[in-house]
Amino acid sequence: MTQCIALLRGINVGRAKRVAMADLRSLIEGLGFSDVRTLLNSGNAVFRATRPSPVKVASAMETAIRGRFGFYVPVVVLTARDLQTIVAENPLPQASDDPSKFLVAFVAKGSVLGKARPLVKESWKPEALAIGSKAAYLWCPRGIIDSKLIKSFSRITADAATTRNWGTVLKLQAAAAAGRNDA
Repeated sequence: MTQCIALLRGINVGRAKRVAMADLRSLIEGLGFSDVRTLLNSGNAVFRATRPSPVKVASAMETAIRGRFGFYVPVVVLTARDLQTIVAENPLPQASDDPSKFLVAFVAKGSVLGKARPLVKESWKPEALAIGSKAAYLWCPRGIIDSKLIKSFSRITADAATTRNWGTVLKLQAAAAAGRNDA
Protein backbone atom coordinates (compact mmCIF):
# COMPACT_ATOMS: atom_id res chain seq x y z
CA MET A 1 0.00 0.00 0.00
CA THR A 2 1.15 3.48 -0.82
CA GLN A 3 0.42 6.49 1.34
CA CYS A 4 -1.11 9.27 -0.77
CA ILE A 5 -2.27 12.83 -0.31
CA ALA A 6 -5.21 14.47 -2.12
CA LEU A 7 -5.39 18.26 -2.30
CA LEU A 8 -8.71 19.74 -3.38
CA ARG A 9 -8.60 23.23 -4.82
CA GLY A 10 -10.99 25.92 -3.69
CA ILE A 11 -13.39 24.12 -1.38
CA ASN A 12 -14.79 25.60 1.83
CA VAL A 13 -13.62 29.08 0.87
CA GLY A 14 -16.54 31.42 1.34
CA ARG A 15 -20.03 30.04 0.79
CA ALA A 16 -19.48 28.20 -2.47
CA LYS A 17 -18.23 24.66 -2.90
CA ARG A 18 -18.84 23.49 0.65
CA VAL A 19 -17.75 19.93 1.47
CA ALA A 20 -17.85 18.48 4.97
CA MET A 21 -14.69 16.55 5.75
CA ALA A 22 -16.74 13.54 6.89
CA ASP A 23 -18.37 13.52 3.43
CA LEU A 24 -14.98 13.81 1.75
CA ARG A 25 -13.65 10.85 3.76
CA SER A 26 -16.72 8.82 2.84
CA LEU A 27 -16.35 9.70 -0.84
CA ILE A 28 -12.66 8.66 -0.90
CA GLU A 29 -13.43 5.42 0.94
CA GLY A 30 -16.21 4.77 -1.57
CA LEU A 31 -13.59 4.89 -4.32
CA GLY A 32 -11.83 1.95 -2.67
CA PHE A 33 -9.10 3.73 -0.72
CA SER A 34 -8.36 2.94 2.91
CA ASP A 35 -7.23 4.61 6.12
CA VAL A 36 -8.67 7.93 4.93
CA ARG A 37 -7.96 10.91 7.16
CA THR A 38 -8.60 14.59 6.52
CA LEU A 39 -6.54 17.51 7.73
CA LEU A 40 -8.08 20.89 8.46
CA ASN A 41 -11.28 21.91 6.70
CA SER A 42 -9.77 22.90 3.39
CA GLY A 43 -9.68 19.76 1.29
CA ASN A 44 -6.63 17.84 2.44
CA ALA A 45 -6.87 14.06 2.68
CA VAL A 46 -4.31 11.36 3.43
CA PHE A 47 -5.14 7.79 2.41
CA ARG A 48 -3.71 4.45 1.32
CA ALA A 49 -3.91 3.11 -2.20
CA THR A 50 -2.69 0.01 -3.96
CA ARG A 51 -0.42 0.94 -6.88
CA PRO A 52 -1.81 4.44 -7.32
CA SER A 53 -1.64 6.48 -10.48
CA PRO A 54 -1.94 10.02 -9.09
CA VAL A 55 -3.53 11.34 -12.32
CA LYS A 56 -6.14 8.54 -12.43
CA VAL A 57 -6.91 8.85 -8.71
CA ALA A 58 -7.34 12.63 -9.04
CA SER A 59 -9.63 12.17 -12.04
CA ALA A 60 -11.74 9.60 -10.17
CA MET A 61 -12.06 11.99 -7.21
CA GLU A 62 -13.03 14.91 -9.46
CA THR A 63 -15.72 12.79 -11.12
CA ALA A 64 -17.03 11.51 -7.77
CA ILE A 65 -17.12 15.02 -6.29
CA ARG A 66 -19.05 16.35 -9.29
CA GLY A 67 -21.49 13.46 -9.05
CA ARG A 68 -22.04 13.75 -5.31
CA PHE A 69 -21.86 17.51 -4.73
CA GLY A 70 -22.77 18.89 -8.15
CA PHE A 71 -19.70 21.03 -8.80
CA TYR A 72 -16.23 20.64 -10.26
CA VAL A 73 -13.22 20.70 -7.95
CA PRO A 74 -9.69 20.29 -9.29
CA VAL A 75 -7.76 17.65 -7.33
CA VAL A 76 -4.01 17.07 -7.13
CA VAL A 77 -2.88 13.68 -5.81
CA LEU A 78 0.68 12.89 -4.81
CA THR A 79 2.41 10.12 -2.95
CA ALA A 80 4.02 10.55 0.45
CA ARG A 81 7.37 10.10 -1.31
CA ASP A 82 6.53 12.98 -3.67
CA LEU A 83 5.64 15.17 -0.71
CA GLN A 84 8.88 14.21 1.01
CA THR A 85 10.78 15.32 -2.11
CA ILE A 86 8.88 18.61 -2.23
CA VAL A 87 9.74 19.38 1.40
CA ALA A 88 13.38 18.34 0.98
CA GLU A 89 13.79 20.46 -2.18
CA ASN A 90 12.60 23.66 -0.49
CA PRO A 91 14.84 26.26 -2.18
CA LEU A 92 13.68 29.04 0.15
CA PRO A 93 14.46 27.69 3.63
CA GLN A 94 14.50 31.19 5.14
CA ALA A 95 10.82 31.53 4.20
CA SER A 96 9.82 28.62 6.42
CA ASP A 97 10.33 30.87 9.47
CA ASP A 98 6.91 32.42 8.72
CA PRO A 99 4.87 29.48 7.36
CA SER A 100 1.64 31.43 6.81
CA LYS A 101 3.35 33.59 4.17
CA PHE A 102 5.22 30.76 2.48
CA LEU A 103 3.16 28.79 -0.04
CA VAL A 104 3.81 25.62 -1.96
CA ALA A 105 1.96 25.29 -5.26
CA PHE A 106 1.14 21.69 -6.12
CA VAL A 107 0.41 20.64 -9.70
CA ALA A 108 -0.80 17.44 -11.32
CA LYS A 109 1.30 17.96 -14.44
CA GLY A 110 4.90 19.16 -14.61
CA SER A 111 4.08 21.17 -17.73
CA VAL A 112 2.24 23.64 -15.49
CA LEU A 113 5.51 24.38 -13.70
CA GLY A 114 7.10 24.94 -17.10
CA LYS A 115 4.54 27.64 -17.88
CA ALA A 116 5.45 29.41 -14.63
CA ARG A 117 9.25 29.25 -15.16
CA PRO A 118 9.45 32.66 -16.93
CA LEU A 119 8.17 34.26 -13.70
CA VAL A 120 11.36 33.15 -11.91
CA LYS A 121 13.38 35.58 -14.03
CA GLU A 122 11.30 38.55 -12.92
CA SER A 123 12.08 40.62 -9.84
CA TRP A 124 9.48 40.14 -7.12
CA LYS A 125 11.39 41.65 -4.19
CA PRO A 126 10.70 41.32 -1.37
CA GLU A 127 8.69 38.34 -2.61
CA ALA A 128 10.40 35.30 -4.11
CA LEU A 129 9.51 32.44 -6.44
CA ALA A 130 11.37 29.20 -6.95
CA ILE A 131 10.39 26.12 -8.92
CA GLY A 132 11.43 22.64 -7.90
CA SER A 133 10.98 19.34 -9.69
CA LYS A 134 7.45 18.76 -8.39
CA ALA A 135 6.17 22.09 -7.01
CA ALA A 136 6.60 25.85 -6.96
CA TYR A 137 7.49 27.82 -3.84
CA LEU A 138 6.11 31.32 -3.26
CA TRP A 139 7.40 33.56 -0.48
CA CYS A 140 5.11 36.50 0.29
CA PRO A 141 6.56 38.33 3.31
CA ARG A 142 3.98 41.13 3.14
CA GLY A 143 1.08 38.67 3.08
CA ILE A 144 -0.73 36.64 0.48
CA ILE A 145 -3.88 38.74 -0.03
CA ASP A 146 -2.27 41.54 -2.06
CA SER A 147 0.69 39.58 -3.40
CA LYS A 148 1.58 40.50 -6.99
CA LEU A 149 3.51 37.24 -7.26
CA ILE A 150 0.51 35.11 -6.32
CA LYS A 151 -1.73 37.02 -8.74
CA SER A 152 0.72 36.50 -11.63
CA PHE A 153 1.34 32.86 -10.74
CA SER A 154 -2.41 32.19 -10.49
CA ARG A 155 -3.07 33.86 -13.84
CA ILE A 156 -0.57 31.54 -15.54
CA THR A 157 -1.50 28.31 -13.73
CA ALA A 158 -5.27 28.89 -13.38
CA ASP A 159 -7.01 25.82 -11.91
CA ALA A 160 -3.98 23.61 -12.56
CA ALA A 161 -2.28 24.50 -9.26
CA THR A 162 -3.41 24.45 -5.66
CA THR A 163 -1.46 26.06 -2.85
CA ARG A 164 -0.92 25.20 0.78
CA ASN A 165 1.04 27.19 3.31
CA TRP A 166 4.24 25.68 4.67
CA GLY A 167 2.66 24.83 8.03
CA THR A 168 -0.03 22.76 6.29
CA VAL A 169 2.57 21.10 4.07
CA LEU A 170 4.51 19.96 7.14
CA LYS A 171 1.31 18.73 8.82
CA LEU A 172 0.44 16.72 5.71
CA GLN A 173 3.96 15.27 5.65
CA ALA A 174 3.64 14.22 9.31
CA ALA A 175 0.18 12.71 8.75
CA ALA A 176 1.41 10.75 5.74
CA ALA A 177 4.49 9.56 7.62
CA ALA A 178 2.38 8.45 10.60
CA GLY A 179 0.25 6.17 8.45
CA ARG A 180 2.95 4.99 6.09
CA ASN A 181 3.84 1.37 5.46
CA ASP A 182 5.51 1.73 2.08
CA ALA A 183 9.22 2.26 1.56
